[in-house]
Amino acid sequence: MTDLSAANARFGLSGRIRFKEIPGGLVVMEVSNIHGNAAIAMQGGHVMSWHPKSQVEPVVWLSRFAKFAPGKSIRGGVPVCWPWFGPHPADPALPAHGFARTVPWEVTATRELENGASEIALALTETGQARAMWPHRVGVSLRVTVGATLEIALITQNRDDHDLVIGEALHTYFQIGDIGDIRIRGLEGCEYLDKAGGGSARRRQDGPVVLSAETDRIYLNTEAECVIEDARLQRRIRVAKSGSRSTVVWNPWTAKADKMGDFGPDGWRRMVCVESANAAENLVTLVPGAEHRLWVRYAAEALP
Repeated sequence: MTDLSAANARFGLSGRIRFKEIPGGLVVMEVSNIHGNAAIAMQGGHVMSWHPKSQVEPVVWLSRFAKFAPGKSIRGGVPVCWPWFGPHPADPALPAHGFARTVPWEVTATRELENGASEIALALTETGQARAMWPHRVGVSLRVTVGATLEIALITQNRDDHDLVIGEALHTYFQIGDIGDIRIRGLEGCEYLDKAGGGSARRRQDGPVVLSAETDRIYLNTEAECVIEDARLQRRIRVAKSGSRSTVVWNPWTAKADKMGDFGPDGWRRMVCVESANAAENLVTLVPGAEHRLWVRYAAEALP
């Protein structure tokens, strides 16, 4: 969907939802309502930002140095990792974290809810490129609700005649005051794979998660809500989920962030990824006709 006038005529809501083209040629939906603001790129169905009016700072972080270009992932926001997480299990030449975050999605519906929140439905557009990487019949959709909280549901339907195994994640970047001033609660006692420590290392979380170096962990067999306590911004961010058995905690730290080129100076200090996922041992098997829904809700509140 590249015709902006047609998109605004069909799915725009006066004063609340509008489509625009940004530098780099990407089409973005801007959402503004009584609760706050958000932006969603049609490439990747990518929620780029969310800033509720209750907060001085945005809750979802977007790098000031993010690069916007067709076929390139956006640094920040909520990238959709699907239908695999991390490297492809059989072909490392295929894109990491799948292809859903860099291909077109289309809006299928928009509406204003009674409480003033905005609900947007999107569907993954089937392309020859995607079929070459994933030769299965599926339906993939997103439902995004922008309000006092941000809710996202990633829905996969198996329309094929055989079982499908998928890995997935909502790879959310949260804005924080400083990486040295946060604690992540909710993962105490969980086993995790330490990807930054060699990948095969298996450890158990002792107490809240505190980051002091490059961190890339897949916490296994956990459906718990996570809470990011931020002493610098004096707030906590709650990450509730369902349909997810893994939680990924990631921060590249300084050396890796510098190599990536789109964090900017010290951008890594202002973000942490707490990702609701199904990865590693927690992949999802869908029998023919089955549907799987990965749902998250993000909320921010002041520290007591």
